Amino acid sequence: MRRCVFFDRDGIVNTPPKEGGYVERPDDLVVEPAFLDALRVVVKHGYDAIVVTNQQGVGKSLYSEKTLGEIHNKLLNVVESSGLKILAVYYCPHLAEERCDCRKPKPGLLLRAADEWQIDLASSWMVGDSVRDVEAGMAAGCRTVLVNPQTDDRANVCIERIGCLPATLADVLGI
Repeated sequence: MRRCVFFDRDGIVNTPPKEGGYVERPDDLVVEPAFLDALRVVVKHGYDAIVVTNQQGVGKSLYSEKTLGEIHNKLLNVVESSGLKILAVYYCPHLAEERCDCRKPKPGLLLRAADEWQIDLASSWMVGDSVRDVEAGMAAGCRTVLVNPQTDDRANVCIERIGCLPATLADVLGI
């Protein structure tokens, strides 16, 4: 079975959109250099990487699933041009009030990925910048990293900023 590091998108993989905003078009996506460094660590330690992201902007009709696909294609191209690979991108397009099973903090996206890619969730990690990312990872049986913790410290590891992620992953994945 595979081991994986799941990454939340906004705030981890890419620079977070302005307060309350959304990445609505490919030009809005700016990949975090620290994410690319973290991805190098993940690959070096024999883990796969998957992005799992809530994208209710689709449900709010701020952008289409086609545009979201173009945004994710840009992400994959940036990653590939750095000599790296993301196994897949899973997203939830639903509004929070729809109470679907794929919207974090529920673990649906991680469980689906685990089923489709034969991932050992107990040997995997979820990295995010919100409590709902940690809750999704915990519910799926993963260990968790919380970046920029506010008031919650339930994650296995809490770090102050995205720039600390590569060194943190080097420590925890090397165990």
